[in-house]
Amino acid sequence: EAIAPPIDALSDAIEALTSQTELLRLRLGILPLFASQRLFPRLGDLRARHPELHIDIDTGAHAVSRLGDGLDVAIPLAREIDPMLYAHRLDRNRVFPIAARALTEGPNAIRTPADLARVTVFLHRDMPETFDAFRLALGLGELEPLAIDHFDSGQLMLEAAAQGLGVAFMHESHLANANDDRLAPLFDVKVDSPYSYWFVCRPRALDNRAVRLFRDWLLRLFGGAEERAAA
Repeated sequence: EAIAPPIDALSDAIEALTSQTELLRLRLGILPLFASQRLFPRLGDLRARHPELHIDIDTGAHAVSRLGDGLDVAIPLAREIDPMLYAHRLDRNRVFPIAARALTEGPNAIRTPADLARVTVFLHRDMPETFDAFRLALGLGELEPLAIDHFDSGQLMLEAAAQGLGVAFMHESHLANANDDRLAPLFDVKVDSPYSYWFVCRPRALDNRAVRLFRDWLLRLFGGAEERAAA
């Protein structure tokens, strides 16, 4: 907390000296799946509204911890955000077990949650509690899958599920935006996810016009489910 403000001020000064004055530059840390499914298809609208705004995309890990040190804004998938940061929840979602459509057919089809005991479950490293939330909501706390494999890529999780290698526990929006006929949701159950996508930045970053323009556009786009300013 003591060194962050002068480091941020130095970063801003360097940016101002080395950037073209007519351009606004935003350094965005974002998960690849959110970027490809929900951001990139709409960036044309942002460019039309603000042609002076340009975005550097960073899909590296730990984006929130790098705010002010290479990143202006992060869009993480998390349960909650550090109260010292400015945060705005972008969505609320439901947990969906997603599998290859072929696994829902035939004599060995997955028909009930109990059938998960004979398959591999895929979990994203940023969403490790999705399976726990699902089984506890159904009163199946003792249910254990054949194995649990962890991924750091949502896109690879969806592809592995489409190939019939296991069941991916992801969000309803991940399946809907995949537009992949090979995939299907399992079971007719509704389980709220403990995870959400967030717009996150350091409070002082809101003094940056590029950050404000992007935030305002993003919240118009997603409706801005819930704002929580830093303490």
